[in-house]
Amino acid sequence: MTSQVSSPAEQADGAVVGEQRKPAGVKDVQRLDRVIIRFAGDSGDGMQLTGDRFTSETASFGNDLSTLPNFPAEIRAPAGTLPGVSSFQLHFADHDILTPGDAPNVLVAMNPAALKANIADVPRGAEIIVNTDEFTKRALQKVGYAASPLDDGSLDGYSLHPVPLTTLTVEALKDFGLTRKEAERSKNMFALGLLSWMYHRPTEGTEKFLKSKFAKKPEIAAANIAAFRAGWNFGETTEDFAVSYEVAPAATAFPTGTYRNISGNLALSYGLVAASQQADLPLFLGSYPITPASDILHELSKHKNFGVRTFQAEDEIAGIGAALGAAFGGSLAVTTTSGPGVALKSETIGLAVSLELPLLVLDIQRGGPSTGLPTKTEQADLLQAMFGRNGEAPVPIVAPCTPADCFDAAIEAARIALTYRTPVMLLSDGYLANGSEPWRIPDIDELPDLTVQFAQGPNHTLDDGTEVFWPYKRDPQTLARPWAVPGTPGLEHRIGGIEKQDGTGNISYDPANHDFMVRTRQAKIDGIDVPDLTVDDPHEARTLVLGWGSTFGPITAAVRRLRGSGESIAQAHLRHLNPFPRNLGAVLKRYDRVVIPEMNLGQLATLVRAKYLVDAHSYNQVNGMPFKAEQLATALKEAIDG
Repeated sequence: MTSQVSSPAEQADGAVVGEQRKPAGVKDVQRLDRVIIRFAGDSGDGMQLTGDRFTSETASFGNDLSTLPNFPAEIRAPAGTLPGVSSFQLHFADHDILTPGDAPNVLVAMNPAALKANIADVPRGAEIIVNTDEFTKRALQKVGYAASPLDDGSLDGYSLHPVPLTTLTVEALKDFGLTRKEAERSKNMFALGLLSWMYHRPTEGTEKFLKSKFAKKPEIAAANIAAFRAGWNFGETTEDFAVSYEVAPAATAFPTGTYRNISGNLALSYGLVAASQQADLPLFLGSYPITPASDILHELSKHKNFGVRTFQAEDEIAGIGAALGAAFGGSLAVTTTSGPGVALKSETIGLAVSLELPLLVLDIQRGGPSTGLPTKTEQADLLQAMFGRNGEAPVPIVAPCTPADCFDAAIEAARIALTYRTPVMLLSDGYLANGSEPWRIPDIDELPDLTVQFAQGPNHTLDDGTEVFWPYKRDPQTLARPWAVPGTPGLEHRIGGIEKQDGTGNISYDPANHDFMVRTRQAKIDGIDVPDLTVDDPHEARTLVLGWGSTFGPITAAVRRLRGSGESIAQAHLRHLNPFPRNLGAVLKRYDRVVIPEMNLGQLATLVRAKYLVDAHSYNQVNGMPFKAEQLATALKEAIDG
């Protein structure tokens, strides 16, 4: 996770121009402190791959970065249409940054639909690179252009670069024996080469990647590499691009260590593997594929060497059922899903609450309700995680705040589950899952010891002196019951969803026992040891902005902007949403105004108002996209002035 050191450059959206130099008498080179690039095209144009490769090279170069992939839910949306546009935005800098950026400095538009879908986000003066080959009369009409925007003057306020990407790519590959259609598929690599030249990105990693990706089709690998090099050479030789740009490595943004670029889902996967190793338990994932959680299943399936077992079930219910069975059998058990899957898993989560077994439920939230917006982000599952089960069935809730933080959040969720013998909900979302940033690889000795002790024998003595095993005899500190691995002699006990008698675990319909067990399970969750809430308040502000989950980056960027303009505002961010930190109530009472930005209609605000009787003000957005820093800064300024 990158350090959170304030930088003056975070005050504005555009790239900041530094000194200009001209090496060896060729093209000018401008030094910038940061740049925001958006690749956009048809969902079949390879924009996600292009953005991912540019990101990987940028990470290896040493810049701080943040990304925002954005793509349609359809496997193959209609070509050339607005719903079929796929984009990838990358913000990279020579200093610490927090968001993918509010508006791109450079837009690469592969067709008219990509231009029309994204032009509203592009500020005047920004650079636009368009693939002129796709601006045909039919393609323009398909998205509602009466005339070509390349010719009607509507783009006069921008630095427009018309480039026949398709033609240039086909020409570069004419000696490879490919059909025109096959050659055209490499136009994204031509664009990547051009942008790599413009921003002095390394190239070795991309060429190595292409050789590996197409190892079974070396002719395709060679063609893509040739297109990539042709794009680089085009930038070097054409007169249309008179300037290239340098963004120096972020040398002072990171603590000393070894870094790699990581997405939220990859960080969750690594965190789960690390947790299983620290607990000395096999890791079992029972899952059913669902956007945007499927990448965790894909990644964990690669790590059998760490004792990881993955089971792709026939549906969501079977996935969590298998995971709960693995927990009963002594594994660190996980199930991954999104909001619709949580609804289907709710009965088994309740069973895990009753059985008091450790189980991690990873909800990678997306737009809802129902199928909703599968590839867009939202924070609207908080109340479902808190209350979405029958009966009194409390579960702890943990939420990561950045893609890299997903690693630590997975370990924290495992700590709680194993220590307190309870299912734990982890709430990530599509923005964190698909976004990426640099991550410092931790040393093993930095990770917590999660070792657990299984029950080995009798733990209770009856009045007649007989020693027996009571499956619901609790640890006095944590209220956790013993974890008895099936097959251990003398530890036989009943399981199932019917209420258990305290201590013995026998089936009980006794009203007083049920009341006691319900209150005990609640007390166990309430008593979970979580750190106090840390407040960032250097100037004794009167207004506090409180967030959770993926709003951390936009909120922090907005707070930096306000403080940079002389405003006084405090910030706090919740990782633990159930139980809340014990000092949360005291923190809230210190401020005249509390503002809670959320990508929902005010779910955390509802909980805070109910529990602490604080008049918290909601600032909400549910459009499938993360907050923009400037948008939040404006809203928070109004709160301060109010």
